[in-house]
Amino acid sequence: MDLSIGEVAERSGLSVHALRFYEKEGLFANPVRRTSTGRRLYHAEDVEWLAVCTKLRSSGMPLAAIRQYVELARRGAGNETQRLDLLRAHEEQVLEKIRELTECLDVIRHKVGIYQAAVERGEADRLWNPSHPDAAATGEGCHRLAA
Repeated sequence: MDLSIGEVAERSGLSVHALRFYEKEGLFANPVRRTSTGRRLYHAEDVEWLAVCTKLRSSGMPLAAIRQYVELARRGAGNETQRLDLLRAHEEQVLEKIRELTECLDVIRHKVGIYQAAVERGEADRLWNPSHPDAAATGEGCHRLAA
């Protein structure tokens, strides 16, 4: 079944502009067909590929790497090892980003705990408030930012 660019935009969640960009960048697994009047025609498989492509892109894969993956896939059998290597390299980058974000989340959760406890004790005004009268004496002024 043929789909218009509007239908593909609706199904994929991408804008018409983004679909044109993906085509221009050579990111479709199959060439986009055209009617005699120049309108783009897509297949349901194109929507499935776009789902993969957008996940690769949202996970930080550069357009050049996606393009390389597409080119390998277009060539067909015989380059599966190259595709696997490309995907494994990206997988490692994603895992590293997850590790970094997990560390960030740990810091945020720690700070949330500090603020939550201070709010519950009614001492929130002592957190990161160098002008609080007790800040210097108690060390709960600027120094507490790292707490």
